Amino acid sequence: MIKMIEINIPGRAVPLMIDNVVLDYNGTIAVDGELIGGVRERIERLAESVKVFVLTADTYGTVKAQCTGLPLEVRTFPRAGAGECKEEIVRSLEGGVCAIGNGFNDIQMFDCADLAVAVLDAEGMCASLLPHADVLVRSPLDAMELLLRPDRLRATLRN
Repeated sequence: MIKMIEINIPGRAVPLMIDNVVLDYNGTIAVDGELIGGVRERIERLAESVKVFVLTADTYGTVKAQCTGLPLEVRTFPRAGAGECKEEIVRSLEGGVCAIGNGFNDIQMFDCADLAVAVLDAEGMCASLLPHADVLVRSPLDAMELLLRPDRLRATLRN
């Protein structure tokens, strides 16, 4: 079975086809190394339609325990060169990618993603990331709801 979210946006010639959702971990879906309440449930729902990836340098060493049992793939990388690592991972994925993040090291993955969603939550958001985002939301829950309820994206991104 092919998993995908198709989003038809008025004024755009072709729909957004999202096969993969790539989530930054710390500062985006986790605060101080722990998943934000409600994230687990949203990931489970998203995974019914797309492949879900969590990308992290695992600053707190908690990602494996926090993501146990979730239908996703965790990809870790060295702390140095995180931006390049994230970009490389996103480019390696087949199909459309929605990247969700909050930090400076998310800029490169935002630039190569089909849809980039910046999250401004408890750990803040790097101001330099904003010009690279398609949408800014208040929380990772809001970011994932955009994909679970595509009409929200249609309204925000319509021409």
